[in-house]
Amino acid sequence: MKLPQIRGRYTENADLSKTNWFRVGGPAEVLFKPADLDDLIYFLKNRPVCPVTVLGVGSNIIIRDGGIDGVVIKLGREFASLSICSKDNHRVKAGAAALDINTAIFAAENNITGLEFLSGVPGGIGGAVAMNAGAYGSEIKDVLVKAELVDMKGNIHKFSNEELKFTYRKCGKMLEEQFIVTKTWLQGTPGNSAEIYARMAEIKNAREESQPIRSRTGGSTFKNPPGEKAWQLIDKAGLRGFSIGGAQVSQKHCNFFINTGTATAADLENLINEVQKRVLENSGIKLEPEIKIIGKAKN
Repeated sequence: MKLPQIRGRYTENADLSKTNWFRVGGPAEVLFKPADLDDLIYFLKNRPVCPVTVLGVGSNIIIRDGGIDGVVIKLGREFASLSICSKDNHRVKAGAAALDINTAIFAAENNITGLEFLSGVPGGIGGAVAMNAGAYGSEIKDVLVKAELVDMKGNIHKFSNEELKFTYRKCGKMLEEQFIVTKTWLQGTPGNSAEIYARMAEIKNAREESQPIRSRTGGSTFKNPPGEKAWQLIDKAGLRGFSIGGAQVSQKHCNFFINTGTATAADLENLINEVQKRVLENSGIKLEPEIKIIGKAKN
């Protein structure tokens, strides 16, 4: 595979288990970390015909044990900038690689309220847009004004909130065509820094009490069906603590699956499938995964 000359970095046969929160998965044929937006665009305009996969922070993903063919693009700190668009409009400009929690803290430092919920969302801003991430009563669609996305031909687009077609845990625009989120504009309102930090502390305490945040996990495994809670359906099916290999349904929160230390991606995927099957048998409801599973199985 002949790759264009870039200013960033290529790594062949890159270990992807270090790039996701479950700490599982096989290698990338090539991992590309662009130096900046221009470098990313140059690559896309001159790339070979091959599969291209985009990885975010890796908080809500399982990479299969056989790894990923083609080029995997991962945006680094060059895409993690945070700034205030204007003191008057209380709008935060956040790069796609900025962590959700860092974005919430930055807003708090600048007396901007409305983004506190991001402190309870594991992951980065780009991934939050791709899946309309949310927690504690708010979603990214509630605060996003517009986003800058790059298509696979290297063309830059700016889409409004409406044009991104958000629904529950989905960005319709990114389901229609493959894009890379590079930048976002998030709208807050005037607030008091001390009060904002107090709300974020409440969210932090709630997470620590109810979720296995110190385990190797990937956040919520299944979406909540209409009128139901996924964790309750799993619990009612008698699956709290259920395990396959090194993968386990968390004792603390049934909608969080964890790598106890020896899990493979296959263990986690098999656990998801088995829980889905047993919940369907028990309640008649088929759970839809929130976690994305990518790559190929190991031979």
